[in-house]
Amino acid sequence: MELCSTAVSCMAAAFLLLHLGLISSMAQQNEVQTGLVGGEVTLKCTGIPLDSKLSRDEVSWMYYKTLLWRTENNNAWRTSAFPTHRADVKMENKQLRMWDLKLSDAGIYTCKSSSHEVRISLHIFKCFQNPDLERKYATVDSTVILSWHLNSQKIKWKEGFTGQLNWKQQEGANAHELLDFKVTAQGELHETKKSSNFLFEIPERNAEIIIEVKLPKVYFNHSGQYQCQLEYQGRHVQSKIELVVMKVSANPDGPLSRGANMTLTCQVSGPLPPNAYLRWERVNGTTMDVKNSRQREIKLEVNISAAGLWSCHLIEDNDRKISLHYHVEEAPVWISYVIIGASVAGSLLVFALGCLCIISGISWQRRMQRRKRMAQARQYLLENKTCQCQHRLN
Repeated sequence: MELCSTAVSCMAAAFLLLHLGLISSMAQQNEVQTGLVGGEVTLKCTGIPLDSKLSRDEVSWMYYKTLLWRTENNNAWRTSAFPTHRADVKMENKQLRMWDLKLSDAGIYTCKSSSHEVRISLHIFKCFQNPDLERKYATVDSTVILSWHLNSQKIKWKEGFTGQLNWKQQEGANAHELLDFKVTAQGELHETKKSSNFLFEIPERNAEIIIEVKLPKVYFNHSGQYQCQLEYQGRHVQSKIELVVMKVSANPDGPLSRGANMTLTCQVSGPLPPNAYLRWERVNGTTMDVKNSRQREIKLEVNISAAGLWSCHLIEDNDRKISLHYHVEEAPVWISYVIIGASVAGSLLVFALGCLCIISGISWQRRMQRRKRMAQARQYLLENKTCQCQHRLN
Protein backbone atom coordinates (compact mmCIF):
# COMPACT_ATOMS: atom_id res chain seq x y z
CA MET A 1 0.00 0.00 0.00
CA GLU A 2 2.80 2.37 0.87
CA LEU A 3 4.57 1.32 -2.33
CA CYS A 4 1.48 2.13 -4.33
CA SER A 5 1.12 5.47 -2.56
CA THR A 6 4.77 6.26 -3.24
CA ALA A 7 4.34 5.39 -6.91
CA VAL A 8 1.31 7.64 -7.17
CA SER A 9 3.20 10.48 -5.51
CA CYS A 10 6.14 10.02 -7.87
CA MET A 11 3.85 10.02 -10.88
CA ALA A 12 2.11 13.16 -9.60
CA ALA A 13 5.44 14.87 -9.05
CA ALA A 14 6.64 13.86 -12.50
CA PHE A 15 3.42 15.12 -14.05
CA LEU A 16 3.76 18.40 -12.15
CA LEU A 17 7.36 18.88 -13.30
CA LEU A 18 6.39 18.07 -16.88
CA HIS A 19 3.48 20.51 -16.65
CA LEU A 20 5.73 23.25 -15.28
CA GLY A 21 8.25 22.56 -18.01
CA LEU A 22 5.57 22.87 -20.66
CA ILE A 23 4.41 26.17 -19.14
CA SER A 24 7.99 27.42 -19.09
CA SER A 25 8.59 26.42 -22.71
CA MET A 26 5.35 28.02 -23.79
CA ALA A 27 6.13 31.23 -21.94
CA GLN A 28 9.47 31.70 -23.75
CA GLN A 29 9.49 32.49 -27.47
CA ASN A 30 12.38 32.73 -29.89
CA GLU A 31 11.98 34.87 -33.01
CA VAL A 32 14.16 36.03 -35.89
CA GLN A 33 13.84 39.45 -37.51
CA THR A 34 15.83 41.21 -40.22
CA GLY A 35 16.61 44.86 -40.87
CA LEU A 36 18.56 46.95 -43.38
CA VAL A 37 21.33 49.41 -42.62
CA GLY A 38 19.78 52.87 -42.54
CA GLY A 39 16.29 51.38 -42.29
CA GLU A 40 13.78 50.85 -39.52
CA VAL A 41 12.55 47.83 -37.55
CA THR A 42 9.95 47.20 -34.82
CA LEU A 43 10.57 44.46 -32.26
CA LYS A 44 7.32 43.19 -30.72
CA CYS A 45 6.66 41.71 -27.28
CA THR A 46 4.53 38.94 -28.73
CA GLY A 47 2.34 37.20 -26.17
CA ILE A 48 2.39 39.85 -23.45
CA PRO A 49 -1.27 40.60 -22.50
CA LEU A 50 -2.56 44.02 -23.37
CA ASP A 51 -4.91 44.43 -20.39
CA SER A 52 -4.99 46.21 -17.07
CA LYS A 53 -2.60 43.69 -15.56
CA LEU A 54 0.12 44.91 -17.92
CA SER A 55 0.28 48.28 -16.18
CA ARG A 56 1.11 46.59 -12.88
CA ASP A 57 3.50 44.10 -14.44
CA GLU A 58 7.19 44.91 -14.85
CA VAL A 59 8.39 44.74 -18.45
CA SER A 60 11.99 45.15 -19.57
CA TRP A 61 14.03 45.20 -22.79
CA MET A 62 17.55 43.80 -22.77
CA TYR A 63 20.34 43.65 -25.36
CA TYR A 64 22.07 40.38 -24.56
CA LYS A 65 22.50 40.82 -20.78
CA THR A 66 22.53 44.62 -20.81
CA LEU A 67 19.37 46.30 -19.56
CA LEU A 68 18.05 48.94 -21.98
CA TRP A 69 14.59 49.87 -20.75
CA ARG A 70 12.02 48.79 -18.15
CA THR A 71 8.79 49.75 -16.42
CA GLU A 72 8.25 49.73 -12.69
CA ASN A 73 5.10 50.86 -10.83
CA ASN A 74 3.68 52.08 -14.14
CA ASN A 75 6.75 54.30 -14.76
CA ALA A 76 9.26 53.80 -17.58
CA TRP A 77 12.95 54.60 -17.53
CA ARG A 78 15.91 54.08 -19.81
CA THR A 79 19.46 53.12 -19.04
CA SER A 80 22.55 54.81 -20.48
CA ALA A 81 22.86 51.93 -22.97
CA PHE A 82 19.52 52.81 -24.63
CA PRO A 83 20.06 54.38 -28.11
CA THR A 84 17.95 57.43 -27.29
CA HIS A 85 18.30 59.24 -30.64
CA ARG A 86 17.51 56.15 -32.71
CA ALA A 87 14.91 54.22 -30.69
CA ASP A 88 11.83 54.44 -28.54
CA VAL A 89 9.35 52.12 -26.76
CA LYS A 90 5.60 52.49 -27.03
CA MET A 91 4.05 52.25 -23.59
CA GLU A 92 0.72 50.81 -24.78
CA ASN A 93 2.22 47.65 -26.33
CA LYS A 94 5.89 47.77 -25.22
CA GLN A 95 7.14 47.53 -28.85
CA LEU A 96 10.76 48.60 -29.37
CA ARG A 97 11.10 50.70 -32.54
CA MET A 98 14.58 51.39 -33.94
CA TRP A 99 15.55 53.49 -36.96
CA ASP A 100 18.71 54.50 -38.81
CA LEU A 101 19.92 50.97 -38.19
CA LYS A 102 23.62 50.18 -37.99
CA LEU A 103 25.43 46.87 -38.36
CA SER A 104 26.32 47.06 -34.66
CA ASP A 105 22.60 46.95 -33.75
CA ALA A 106 22.45 43.25 -34.64
CA GLY A 107 22.18 40.81 -31.74
CA ILE A 108 19.78 39.22 -29.22
CA TYR A 109 17.01 41.44 -27.81
CA THR A 110 14.85 40.13 -24.99
CA CYS A 111 11.45 41.46 -23.94
CA LYS A 112 10.68 40.08 -20.51
CA SER A 113 7.81 40.26 -18.06
CA SER A 114 7.12 38.27 -14.92
CA SER A 115 5.23 35.62 -16.87
CA HIS A 116 6.55 35.83 -20.42
CA GLU A 117 9.82 36.21 -22.31
CA VAL A 118 10.45 36.90 -26.00
CA ARG A 119 13.96 36.51 -27.42
CA ILE A 120 14.42 38.17 -30.81
CA SER A 121 17.51 37.55 -32.90
CA LEU A 122 17.95 40.72 -34.98
CA HIS A 123 20.00 40.39 -38.16
CA ILE A 124 21.13 43.63 -39.84
CA PHE A 125 22.13 43.53 -43.49
CA LYS A 126 23.85 46.12 -45.60
CA CYS A 127 22.35 45.96 -49.07
CA PHE A 128 25.22 47.93 -50.59
CA GLN A 129 28.86 47.12 -50.20
CA ASN A 130 29.45 50.76 -51.14
CA PRO A 131 29.61 53.45 -48.46
CA ASP A 132 26.53 55.63 -48.02
CA LEU A 133 28.25 58.45 -49.91
CA GLU A 134 31.19 57.74 -52.19
CA ARG A 135 33.14 60.30 -54.21
CA LYS A 136 34.49 59.37 -57.62
CA TYR A 137 36.72 61.52 -59.83
CA ALA A 138 36.92 61.66 -63.63
CA THR A 139 38.41 63.89 -66.30
CA VAL A 140 36.63 65.34 -69.32
CA ASP A 141 36.53 62.94 -72.32
CA SER A 142 37.45 59.93 -70.15
CA THR A 143 35.34 56.79 -69.57
CA VAL A 144 33.92 56.03 -66.14
CA ILE A 145 31.82 53.20 -64.69
CA LEU A 146 29.68 53.78 -61.60
CA SER A 147 28.90 50.58 -59.68
CA TRP A 148 26.74 49.57 -56.73
CA HIS A 149 27.49 46.09 -55.39
CA LEU A 150 24.61 44.34 -53.62
CA ASN A 151 25.19 41.82 -50.85
CA SER A 152 23.12 39.25 -52.68
CA GLN A 153 25.24 36.32 -51.53
CA LYS A 154 25.00 37.25 -47.83
CA ILE A 155 21.29 38.02 -47.67
CA LYS A 156 18.68 35.30 -48.16
CA TRP A 157 15.87 37.36 -49.62
CA LYS A 158 12.37 36.19 -48.73
CA GLU A 159 10.99 38.04 -51.73
CA GLY A 160 12.16 40.20 -54.59
CA PHE A 161 12.84 43.92 -54.37
CA THR A 162 12.80 46.88 -56.72
CA GLY A 163 14.97 49.92 -57.15
CA GLN A 164 15.93 52.81 -59.35
CA LEU A 165 18.95 54.89 -60.27
CA ASN A 166 18.59 58.67 -60.27
CA TRP A 167 20.92 61.55 -61.15
CA LYS A 168 20.85 65.20 -60.19
CA GLN A 169 23.54 67.74 -60.96
CA GLN A 170 23.53 69.37 -57.53
CA GLU A 171 21.80 69.23 -54.17
CA GLY A 172 18.29 70.64 -54.40
CA ALA A 173 18.04 70.18 -58.18
CA ASN A 174 15.42 68.00 -59.86
CA ALA A 175 16.32 64.32 -60.04
CA HIS A 176 16.32 62.48 -63.39
CA GLU A 177 15.58 58.76 -63.42
CA LEU A 178 18.19 56.90 -65.47
CA LEU A 179 16.95 53.33 -65.01
CA ASP A 180 14.82 51.13 -62.79
CA PHE A 181 15.43 47.51 -61.92
CA LYS A 182 13.93 44.51 -60.20
CA VAL A 183 15.72 41.68 -58.41
CA THR A 184 13.84 38.43 -57.89
CA ALA A 185 14.13 36.25 -54.81
CA GLN A 186 16.32 33.94 -56.92
CA GLY A 187 18.79 36.77 -57.53
CA GLU A 188 17.87 37.58 -61.14
CA LEU A 189 18.34 41.22 -62.12
CA HIS A 190 16.10 42.92 -64.70
CA GLU A 191 16.88 46.50 -65.75
CA THR A 192 14.94 49.05 -67.79
CA LYS A 193 16.60 52.13 -69.23
CA LYS A 194 14.46 55.22 -68.62
CA SER A 195 16.43 58.26 -69.81
CA SER A 196 16.92 58.87 -73.53
CA ASN A 197 18.71 62.23 -73.22
CA PHE A 198 21.52 61.07 -70.95
CA LEU A 199 24.27 59.21 -72.81
CA PHE A 200 25.15 56.10 -70.81
CA GLU A 201 25.44 52.35 -71.28
CA ILE A 202 24.60 49.30 -69.14
CA PRO A 203 27.66 46.98 -69.11
CA GLU A 204 27.31 43.22 -69.26
CA ARG A 205 26.92 41.60 -65.83
CA ASN A 206 28.69 38.67 -64.24
CA ALA A 207 27.28 36.30 -61.61
CA GLU A 208 27.11 39.06 -58.96
CA ILE A 209 24.21 41.47 -58.70
CA ILE A 210 25.79 44.81 -59.61
CA ILE A 211 23.96 47.96 -60.64
CA GLU A 212 26.25 49.69 -63.15
CA VAL A 213 26.17 52.58 -65.58
CA LYS A 214 28.95 53.39 -68.00
CA LEU A 215 29.64 56.90 -69.28
CA PRO A 216 31.71 56.27 -72.44
CA LYS A 217 32.70 59.93 -72.79
CA VAL A 218 32.46 62.13 -69.71
CA TYR A 219 31.30 65.72 -70.16
CA PHE A 220 31.70 68.45 -67.58
CA ASN A 221 27.93 68.58 -67.01
CA HIS A 222 27.83 64.84 -66.20
CA SER A 223 28.96 65.71 -62.70
CA GLY A 224 26.59 65.42 -59.75
CA GLN A 225 25.01 62.84 -57.46
CA TYR A 226 24.08 59.39 -58.72
CA GLN A 227 21.74 57.70 -56.23
CA CYS A 228 20.85 54.02 -56.22
CA GLN A 229 17.74 53.33 -54.14
CA LEU A 230 16.25 49.98 -53.11
CA GLU A 231 12.80 49.24 -51.78
CA TYR A 232 12.34 46.01 -49.80
CA GLN A 233 9.30 45.12 -47.72
CA GLY A 234 8.18 48.76 -47.69
CA ARG A 235 11.56 50.04 -46.55
CA HIS A 236 13.95 52.24 -48.50
CA VAL A 237 17.73 52.22 -48.45
CA GLN A 238 20.04 54.19 -50.69
CA SER A 239 23.66 54.74 -51.62
CA LYS A 240 25.09 57.74 -53.48
CA ILE A 241 28.12 58.28 -55.68
CA GLU A 242 29.19 61.88 -56.25
CA LEU A 243 30.95 62.27 -59.59
CA VAL A 244 33.48 65.13 -59.68
CA VAL A 245 34.73 66.09 -63.17
CA MET A 246 37.91 68.04 -64.00
CA LYS A 247 38.77 70.07 -67.11
CA VAL A 248 41.65 72.33 -68.20
CA SER A 249 41.79 75.14 -70.76
CA ALA A 250 44.07 77.91 -72.02
CA ASN A 251 43.43 81.47 -73.17
CA PRO A 252 44.55 82.07 -75.85
CA ASP A 253 44.70 78.50 -77.05
CA GLY A 254 47.51 77.31 -79.32
CA PRO A 255 51.25 78.02 -79.69
CA LEU A 256 52.63 80.92 -77.64
CA SER A 257 54.72 83.55 -79.44
CA ARG A 258 57.46 85.62 -77.85
CA GLY A 259 56.24 88.50 -75.73
CA ALA A 260 52.76 87.02 -75.34
CA ASN A 261 51.12 85.57 -72.19
CA MET A 262 48.75 82.65 -71.71
CA THR A 263 46.32 81.89 -68.85
CA LEU A 264 45.96 78.24 -67.86
CA THR A 265 42.71 77.32 -66.05
CA CYS A 266 42.00 74.13 -64.13
CA GLN A 267 38.47 73.60 -62.88
CA VAL A 268 36.47 70.91 -61.07
CA SER A 269 32.71 70.60 -61.13
CA GLY A 270 32.02 70.97 -57.40
CA PRO A 271 33.41 72.31 -54.14
CA LEU A 272 36.47 70.51 -52.82
CA PRO A 273 36.37 68.68 -49.48
CA PRO A 274 38.47 70.22 -46.68
CA ASN A 275 41.25 67.67 -47.19
CA ALA A 276 41.65 68.33 -50.94
CA TYR A 277 43.22 70.99 -53.16
CA LEU A 278 44.18 71.71 -56.78
CA ARG A 279 47.77 72.08 -57.98
CA TRP A 280 49.30 73.42 -61.20
CA GLU A 281 52.89 72.35 -61.73
CA ARG A 282 55.31 72.16 -64.64
CA VAL A 283 56.73 68.74 -65.37
CA ASN A 284 60.45 68.70 -64.58
CA GLY A 285 60.11 72.25 -63.32
CA THR A 286 61.23 73.90 -60.09
CA THR A 287 59.36 74.78 -56.92
CA MET A 288 58.70 78.17 -58.49
CA ASP A 289 56.57 76.40 -61.12
CA VAL A 290 53.94 75.22 -58.59
CA LYS A 291 50.68 76.84 -57.56
CA ASN A 292 48.09 75.40 -55.11
CA SER A 293 44.49 76.37 -54.42
CA ARG A 294 41.68 75.01 -52.26
CA GLN A 295 39.09 76.63 -54.52
CA ARG A 296 37.29 74.71 -57.27
CA GLU A 297 39.15 76.75 -59.93
CA ILE A 298 42.81 77.71 -60.22
CA LYS A 299 44.35 80.02 -62.84
CA LEU A 300 48.00 80.42 -63.78
CA GLU A 301 49.57 82.98 -66.13
CA VAL A 302 52.60 81.82 -68.12
CA ASN A 303 54.84 83.22 -70.85
CA ILE A 304 57.25 81.74 -73.37
CA SER A 305 59.90 81.10 -70.71
CA ALA A 306 57.50 78.59 -69.06
CA ALA A 307 56.90 76.53 -72.19
CA GLY A 308 56.57 72.79 -71.63
CA LEU A 309 54.13 70.27 -70.14
CA TRP A 310 51.94 71.54 -67.31
CA SER A 311 49.86 69.24 -65.10
CA CYS A 312 46.85 69.97 -62.93
CA HIS A 313 46.35 67.53 -60.05
CA LEU A 314 43.48 67.05 -57.64
CA ILE A 315 45.10 65.95 -54.39
CA GLU A 316 43.13 64.50 -51.49
CA ASP A 317 44.87 63.37 -48.30
CA ASN A 318 48.21 63.71 -50.13
CA ASP A 319 46.98 61.26 -52.77
CA ARG A 320 46.66 62.33 -56.41
CA LYS A 321 43.13 61.39 -57.45
CA ILE A 322 43.10 62.69 -61.04
CA SER A 323 45.38 64.70 -63.31
CA LEU A 324 45.04 66.56 -66.60
CA HIS A 325 47.85 67.95 -68.75
CA TYR A 326 48.31 70.92 -71.07
CA HIS A 327 51.34 71.43 -73.32
CA VAL A 328 52.41 75.07 -73.64
CA GLU A 329 54.10 75.23 -77.03
CA GLU A 330 56.47 77.90 -78.31
CA ALA A 331 55.49 79.20 -81.70
CA PRO A 332 58.17 78.51 -84.40
CA VAL A 333 60.46 81.42 -85.42
CA TRP A 334 59.02 81.63 -88.92
CA ILE A 335 55.58 82.16 -87.39
CA SER A 336 57.00 85.11 -85.46
CA TYR A 337 58.42 86.49 -88.71
CA VAL A 338 55.09 85.94 -90.42
CA ILE A 339 53.35 87.75 -87.59
CA ILE A 340 55.84 90.64 -87.78
CA GLY A 341 55.55 90.76 -91.57
CA ALA A 342 51.79 90.65 -91.38
CA SER A 343 51.86 93.47 -88.85
CA VAL A 344 54.14 95.59 -91.07
CA ALA A 345 52.11 94.77 -94.17
CA GLY A 346 48.94 95.62 -92.33
CA SER A 347 50.39 98.95 -91.20
CA LEU A 348 51.52 99.76 -94.75
CA LEU A 349 48.12 98.80 -96.10
CA VAL A 350 46.41 101.05 -93.61
CA PHE A 351 48.82 103.86 -94.52
CA ALA A 352 48.20 103.32 -98.23
CA LEU A 353 44.47 103.30 -97.73
CA GLY A 354 44.76 106.50 -95.74
CA CYS A 355 46.80 108.18 -98.46
CA LEU A 356 44.34 106.97 -101.09
CA CYS A 357 41.47 108.39 -99.10
CA ILE A 358 43.26 111.75 -98.77
CA ILE A 359 44.10 111.89 -102.49
CA SER A 360 40.57 110.92 -103.42
CA GLY A 361 39.20 113.58 -101.09
CA ILE A 362 41.44 116.25 -102.59
CA SER A 363 40.47 115.21 -106.15
CA TRP A 364 36.79 115.24 -105.23
CA GLN A 365 37.16 118.72 -103.70
CA ARG A 366 38.92 120.03 -106.82
CA ARG A 367 36.20 118.63 -109.08
CA MET A 368 33.55 120.29 -106.96
CA GLN A 369 35.38 123.61 -107.16
CA ARG A 370 35.76 123.29 -110.95
CA ARG A 371 32.04 122.56 -111.34
CA LYS A 372 31.24 125.57 -109.19
CA ARG A 373 33.41 127.88 -111.33
CA MET A 374 31.86 126.55 -114.56
CA ALA A 375 28.38 127.08 -113.16
CA GLN A 376 29.30 130.65 -112.24
CA ALA A 377 30.73 131.26 -115.75
CA ARG A 378 27.55 129.96 -117.42
CA GLN A 379 25.47 132.20 -115.20
CA TYR A 380 27.64 135.21 -116.12
CA LEU A 381 27.36 134.51 -119.89
CA LEU A 382 23.60 134.09 -119.60
CA GLU A 383 23.26 137.46 -117.89
CA ASN A 384 25.42 139.19 -120.59
CA LYS A 385 23.29 137.79 -123.44
CA THR A 386 20.15 139.05 -121.76
CA CYS A 387 21.58 142.59 -121.53
CA GLN A 388 22.64 142.65 -125.25
CA CYS A 389 19.12 141.63 -126.35
CA GLN A 390 17.58 144.42 -124.35
CA HIS A 391 19.94 147.02 -125.94
CA ARG A 392 19.05 145.94 -129.48
CA LEU A 393 15.32 146.23 -128.77
CA ASN A 394 15.78 149.75 -127.54
